[in-house]
Amino acid sequence: MSFDYDLFVIGGGSGGVRAARVAAQGGAKVALAEEDRYGGTCVIRGCVPKKLMVFASEYPGHIEDAQAYGWKVEAGAFDWQAFRSHLHSELDRLEGVYRNLLKNSGVDTYDARATLEDAHTVKLSTGKSFTAKHILLATGGRPVRPDLPGPDEGLVSNDIFHLETLPKSILIIGGGYIACEFAGILNGLGVEVTQFYRGAQILRGFDEEARGLIADEMIAGGIHLHLGTDIKRVEKTGDGYRVTGTNGTEHTFDKIFFATGRRPNTDGMGLEEAGVKLGRKGEVLVDDYSQTSVPSVYAIGDVTDRVNLTPVAIREGMAFVETVFKGNPTPVDHDLIPTAIFTQPEFGTVGLSEEAAQEQEPIEVYATSFKPMQQAFAGRSDRVLMKLIVSQATRKVLGCHIVAPGAGEMIQMAGIAVKMGATKEDFDRTVAVHPTMSEEIVTMREPARTG
Repeated sequence: MSFDYDLFVIGGGSGGVRAARVAAQGGAKVALAEEDRYGGTCVIRGCVPKKLMVFASEYPGHIEDAQAYGWKVEAGAFDWQAFRSHLHSELDRLEGVYRNLLKNSGVDTYDARATLEDAHTVKLSTGKSFTAKHILLATGGRPVRPDLPGPDEGLVSNDIFHLETLPKSILIIGGGYIACEFAGILNGLGVEVTQFYRGAQILRGFDEEARGLIADEMIAGGIHLHLGTDIKRVEKTGDGYRVTGTNGTEHTFDKIFFATGRRPNTDGMGLEEAGVKLGRKGEVLVDDYSQTSVPSVYAIGDVTDRVNLTPVAIREGMAFVETVFKGNPTPVDHDLIPTAIFTQPEFGTVGLSEEAAQEQEPIEVYATSFKPMQQAFAGRSDRVLMKLIVSQATRKVLGCHIVAPGAGEMIQMAGIAVKMGATKEDFDRTVAVHPTMSEEIVTMREPARTG
């Protein structure tokens, strides 16, 4: 058969753009359609603007520390409009970078919504249709509002970056990383933050000791964290929302922010009609090579709901190109992925939690918690955590968990060692860099406990 394109990518996020570029650079005729903004969730409404907001929210603490170190500085009022304007300019610049990367790689781009007509045909909202030998779904995901009282009135993560003014108070519903990150951000920017989470502890699925310390530090930092709590009733008032919690509390908030999960973007795309099988949450089901139930259709990134991280989507896109266009079948490696959560304090993690490791085999736990030098000198009571999970049988480090300023930077390096299969003795043989927080990772000699 003759096709208009060798590859048609639906979705202009990081994974889709990388796959399109690399395939085109290898000689394939490639097109990409994006209905919103190029760069996707991470660049436009996720990782990048969120991290810039994290930086902005940390400056009050930096100013206080500077004063403790002898600097004569005064904290001024935060100018949300000035920050937001600069933020949107930066996002516009980054979107332009993504567009130029595609253009310079020879990829045809269409600013339109794309749906599947059949296994080899893509239909655009402009009315045009194109055929392709291969179709790659990279449409990502979106935040969802829960089935709770008054959900139509609440914000979701996409909305935070577009607020005209910062609220004086906000109720955040949820206990995952998005909820906890924005709790820290808004608290640092001067918003009075209350957080409800129906579970027993925030950051479900991560190491319990680490998430316990993060919760304690969030509370110490001024966040009103209510665990085991959900919304019972919401009443619209003249100046906000009167919320009754299941714990019996009643408060009025300027805004309510729902951070209660995300859903793959597969609605109304004609996928099931074309034979593409979907999972319970609407995710595209794929094999180890990102191939769907329709041989000509592949899917990568959050739309598959495997590991919803931007670097993972990029890796999946590269593996797809290797498999389909370079004749080198490459399964996606989802094992031992380092992850940073930009809570305050920051959390870096790779490998198994203590609880998951205990279920697998006998382990040793090496852990230390202390006040870091910089903050302790400034009179702060902040604590950090350094933790290694070690197999008793093989001595391999099964997990590394860091709660500390700069934990994301540290875990990237530690992740290399864990991925390589380093043992505790390999860590022990590494000379410490002194004085640093991270030196504790290689100086812990005796296990805190076994399990």
